[in-house]
Amino acid sequence: MILFQHNNLRSVEWVGIRRELAAALRKVDESLAADGRPDYFGDGIKLQVIQKGIFSSALKVVEFYHPEQQPQAPVHHPTDPATATSATIPDTFAASDDTRLTHGLSRTAYEVAEANRRNKKLKHGLEPLLSGPLVLVTFPTVSPRHLKAVFEILAPNKEFPAPKRKTNPGYHEPAVQSGLQKLMMLGARVEGKVFDMEGARWVGSIEGGLDGLRAQLVAMLQGVGAGITNTLESAGKTLYFTMEGRRGMLEDEQRAQAGETPKEG
Repeated sequence: MILFQHNNLRSVEWVGIRRELAAALRKVDESLAADGRPDYFGDGIKLQVIQKGIFSSALKVVEFYHPEQQPQAPVHHPTDPATATSATIPDTFAASDDTRLTHGLSRTAYEVAEANRRNKKLKHGLEPLLSGPLVLVTFPTVSPRHLKAVFEILAPNKEFPAPKRKTNPGYHEPAVQSGLQKLMMLGARVEGKVFDMEGARWVGSIEGGLDGLRAQLVAMLQGVGAGITNTLESAGKTLYFTMEGRRGMLEDEQRAQAGETPKEG
């Protein structure tokens, strides 16, 4: 997800920005489909204004609450043989503080998240960015090509140039441009890691998307392996030539002591 700060955008400006972003993402989907990779999830990328307090609380629950690690209160069922009597019927309309309620929206989750938040060693990394009115662009999965398209529309620069007026006149409409001037990118969160603006743009600049990143990693590992092989081979060759040279010197010394003429070369 990418975080933006917005400043009193009008509804007509939001409409124009959403329209241009959706069109750019559709082009990426069509390009992937033409390459034989039908990764149709551009529609899953959302641009939405958020309430900072609600988002902060939800983020704390996601980061700090792990229900599988919480003790579970026993829940009896009338048909369970362990139940003392079949007349014991569990309360299906439990209060909000019922310890049996341990889902992400329960009071249990809130209290555990708040307790962990007070631990200064536990940080989700977005604390400095959660100030002022915020906008989120959320991705269902990491896609550098879609991320690049988002940057070209919402935060263009030299690396991610905005569409030309001839190819996309709608992007240069006054309402769209005035709205974009009121957006400021703050940072991003990718695969659980927080990136600043430069780091987020680096992810979007990966050629070939995740496949390109994997290819770069494989090439790097192959280069490291080849370097190690060459180093070991050169060390072996150096040792061999050193030993051969020393053996030749010893043979020449032995011949000299025996009054023989040393071999040349």
